[in-house]
Amino acid sequence: MEEEEEEALCYLDRVLEEDEEVFDYGDGELEPITPIHRQFKGDIEKGLEMKKLVLSGFLASEEIYINQLEALLLPMRPLKATATTSQPVLTIQQIETIFYKIQDIFEIHKEFYDALLPSIQQWDEKVTVGHLFQKLASQLGVYKAFVDNYKVALETAEKCSQANIQFQKISENLKVKGPKDSKECTTSTSMEALLYKPIDRVTRSTLVLHDLLKHTPKDHPDFPLLQDALRISQNFLSSINEEIDPRRTAVTTPKGEARQLVKDGFLVEVSESSRKLRHVFLFTDLLLCAKMKKTAVGRHQQYECKWYIPLADLTFQTLDDSDSCPSIQVLPEHEIEEMKIKISVLKSEIQKEKKAPKGQSRVERLRKKMNEQESWLLLHSPTIPFRIHNKHGKSYLFLLSSDYERSEWRESIQKLQKKDLQACVLSSVELQVLTSSCFKLRTVHNIPVTSNKDDEETPGLYGFLHVIVHSAKGFKESANLYCTLEVDSYGYFVSKAKTRVFRDTTEPQWNEEFEIELEGSQYLRILCYEKCYDKSMLNKDDNEIVDKIMGKGQVQLDPQTVQSKNWHMDVIEMNGIKVEFSMKFTSRDLSLKRTPSKKQSGVFGVKINVVTKRERSKVPYIVRQCIEEVEKRGIDEVGIYRISGVATDIQALKLAFDTNTKDILVMLSDMDINAIAGTLKLYFRELPEPLLTDRLYPAFMEGIALSDPAAKENCMMHLLRSLPDPNLMTFLTLLEHLKRVADKEPINKMSLHNLATVFGPTLLRPSESESTKGQHITSASDIWSHDVMAQVQVLLYYLQHPPISFAELKRNTLYFSTDV
Repeated sequence: MEEEEEEALCYLDRVLEEDEEVFDYGDGELEPITPIHRQFKGDIEKGLEMKKLVLSGFLASEEIYINQLEALLLPMRPLKATATTSQPVLTIQQIETIFYKIQDIFEIHKEFYDALLPSIQQWDEKVTVGHLFQKLASQLGVYKAFVDNYKVALETAEKCSQANIQFQKISENLKVKGPKDSKECTTSTSMEALLYKPIDRVTRSTLVLHDLLKHTPKDHPDFPLLQDALRISQNFLSSINEEIDPRRTAVTTPKGEARQLVKDGFLVEVSESSRKLRHVFLFTDLLLCAKMKKTAVGRHQQYECKWYIPLADLTFQTLDDSDSCPSIQVLPEHEIEEMKIKISVLKSEIQKEKKAPKGQSRVERLRKKMNEQESWLLLHSPTIPFRIHNKHGKSYLFLLSSDYERSEWRESIQKLQKKDLQACVLSSVELQVLTSSCFKLRTVHNIPVTSNKDDEETPGLYGFLHVIVHSAKGFKESANLYCTLEVDSYGYFVSKAKTRVFRDTTEPQWNEEFEIELEGSQYLRILCYEKCYDKSMLNKDDNEIVDKIMGKGQVQLDPQTVQSKNWHMDVIEMNGIKVEFSMKFTSRDLSLKRTPSKKQSGVFGVKINVVTKRERSKVPYIVRQCIEEVEKRGIDEVGIYRISGVATDIQALKLAFDTNTKDILVMLSDMDINAIAGTLKLYFRELPEPLLTDRLYPAFMEGIALSDPAAKENCMMHLLRSLPDPNLMTFLTLLEHLKRVADKEPINKMSLHNLATVFGPTLLRPSESESTKGQHITSASDIWSHDVMAQVQVLLYYLQHPPISFAELKRNTLYFSTDV
């Protein structure tokens, strides 16, 4: 469909509302009045010059319209000639129905064009054109007859196309002459598109009268004539508004019910093996997938329909379907994490520039860059497949970040499908009108990135949310039940934690605590599932057994409520099920503080040299035991060191190591492996100073930034040699362990990059006194973004380095200086 049809609705609205100042220079090119235009209003001479511009644009569009009408009439004559032969293409009645009043409309506009052309060519301030528009308006009765017949004409043309291949070829390839001064001689279009032109034209003629009146002095002879023409046109529009407004038919379902928008949102579609951001609209009888069209500045934004499926024809992925499905390209997690860090850095820079004098222009540049990076993240992070089928064989694949979203879309569609739906087929005009209406009907206006939010909107919480999932009630039958927790991050929701499965019960008692990292989060979601152990229920899209969602719910993370030091208990109600949970929040700056332990015994929060001296060991016992257990039974675990362990299990292990419990080895062998991995991370996080020391931190930051490989090698090795022996031995032990974990990347999905992202800040982040020296923290995300990239790169450098021997390091005497 061409641009004129796409914008017809916008024009009609503007004519009827009479509250916008617009010029139409030519065929479909809208230009808003600028302040420069407005100053002409008080100047008669310049006002008349603007009037000439409006008329010139309208005349150019009239020429195009006449050529379109002529293209329609061209096949009419030969079709009439064959109608009386033994082999007619169409009957006389069919021809008269399809081409009803086209000849009359053509003659009216040809006469109007021929009369208007010399007036513009010989333009001066005394030229009058009002009488021409008055005459044109007085002939609008012919349009009333056309509009009354329009729907029948379309239906007849469609039936004839289906019945006669010769007419189908004619109607799909009509040639329209270009304007006289155009380089393009002809363009091809369909009969259906051309039959829409007269409906579009009525609204345009009325629109131009508004603009002409604005630029005609009230004492000019044209003024009363143009006013009269506008009055006639508006009365005509009002009288046939029911027929001429295409929305009245386009939003009506085949059963005659009003079509309503039920749900819409931005989803990532996998199309031709690449990811595309789409705006998906769920109506009461169909699902429409659209993309925003690129438009010139000042033009109305419009959607372009990529495809639609009537809900009567829509089915979901069947589990026994043996069709092959395309492999989904997933980016390495470290790339996603690196992009998040870049966005955090940009957010901090924007906050600083806002306070700087004359920083506004730089803020806009930074915002644009952040928008690009957040949009990239939105496109590349989703991995949960959501496949829908047209029962006629075509399938479409979306990727979502959250099972909550997938469930919402599926449930909304299935609820509508319970009604007695009929398959609807939209004509191209109906589809175009429906797609155009999406812009006004949509409920989700912006791509969900933080750069689209107003500055006044809450930035969300940065830090750690502690959640205890207590219990659930309301299940009618015993089942194997578990919960997952999701929070929003960078505009989309991600799953952060999962309880254990409570078997064969109607009242599960989990009482499990989780520590969830928040990155500008505003909501917590809890989903309750029934675990399925039947391997025949394998979903071919994600190769996982499909567990049934029993209920889902969401709570807003109100900073006032969750930031108190006390636990806040709450209940989420979902489909008759009640899940009881508690939560409290710790801001990132508080949670990342390294505070020395006040106790004399134990290992957590105690200097590493004190622990090794007490134990008479080179590497702390806790580090050796956790590493041994992970290598024994966790090295093949997907997401080892990335997936959170249950906080209560980690605290139990922490207490056992601190009190040197005799049963520690039994506890380790029985404990969930993610809890053991979490205990090791917690040990390094709670050291009173980082493993790589506060003293050497600035030198590590400088060394990793060196561009010369030889200089970097010398510096980084020298820094290792400068570490105290317990720190160095522990670091080298951990380093070799992480390399062995990364060797199993095809199984555990943990690359060197992933491991560096997890452990880098933990091993290098300075203690509070060092990290805040000479800095002014301006936002909650500052602490997180500051130097994190460099901390990750330092650990990655050593992980990618050939094996490093403690003895070899100590023998080597190449130093930069005696003091670092």
